[in-house]
Amino acid sequence: MKSILYTFASLLVLSCGSTQIQETTTLVSPTSQASTAASAEPLTTSPKNGSDTFSNVDRIGSIMNFMASDELKGRDSGSEGIEMAAKYIEDYFGSYGVAPYFKSYRDTLANFEAPAYNIVGIVEGNDPTLKNEYIVIGAHYDHIGTVAPENGDGIANGANDNASGTATVMELARYFGTKKRNKRSLIFALFSAEEKGLLGSEHLAKKLKEQNLNLYAMLNFEMTGVPLVDKDYFMYITGYDNSNLAEVCNTYAKEKLVGFLPTAKEYNLFQRSDNYPFHKEFGVPSHTFCTFDFTNFDHYHKVGDEVDIMDFEHMATLVNKSIPVLEGIANAPTQEIQVAE
Repeated sequence: MKSILYTFASLLVLSCGSTQIQETTTLVSPTSQASTAASAEPLTTSPKNGSDTFSNVDRIGSIMNFMASDELKGRDSGSEGIEMAAKYIEDYFGSYGVAPYFKSYRDTLANFEAPAYNIVGIVEGNDPTLKNEYIVIGAHYDHIGTVAPENGDGIANGANDNASGTATVMELARYFGTKKRNKRSLIFALFSAEEKGLLGSEHLAKKLKEQNLNLYAMLNFEMTGVPLVDKDYFMYITGYDNSNLAEVCNTYAKEKLVGFLPTAKEYNLFQRSDNYPFHKEFGVPSHTFCTFDFTNFDHYHKVGDEVDIMDFEHMATLVNKSIPVLEGIANAPTQEIQVAE
């Protein structure tokens, strides 16, 4: 998440409430990993509640162990590490029926010096009318690279920030790419240079606006790697009062899936992630889903943001709970998410 003030660190206390799941850290090449995933177990039917398991610990762990590996050296924009991540995402999209949105998956940033790319795919809607309405589902896949070493470790792996959101979007893309049950068209966008000032999402939002894209909503995922603590909801959205998205989500989820985090409003997290450029350019409902609550994670932009403290079971549950919500939003006969007046 971009520009969370470093004074936040004094507010953060590591929670022991999340399940720590250790996975193998052997790096698998993007091509071979996608090929293995493509031949994995049959896909389940559309989840109706959290007990359904389209995604699972192994799926999430496989993505996370690649994206947050030392070999990617913190995925700094323009680096060799983020190039490896870009190829991995491209292969994943290609394996699961997500087509390139442009001529290729790569959307080259015009506002950053080093070569940097958003990875953008699409699953076209299956309704002849509604397919002309678009929903962007996004997350940033970059991080900050290397920092001052602590105990000999200088790699800021960015597992929670934001390999976690990236894994969420990749799994959602896998679902819709293979099922093709969406009436509206879904754009899956993984952004670069978020950590440089939301540059990737700013570039893509302006580009799509220039193309007169008929954008309905932008739904972003950020820091979803550990569960909330002592909340009566599963995740929160930034800009809670800006639209009725939470109400719509909870109706489709048939539970209090999305809630309001006062701290998110206090620190204006709405403007600190990749939803914000789409809000500025299009004025449509644009929000970030998150489970970082300032008490459950104290490794923001530090070398301790490692994959072994992520809760893969929580992450898989988040994907499974989000699928019927996104499917409902994509297939509703009218645009039920409305910007607050």
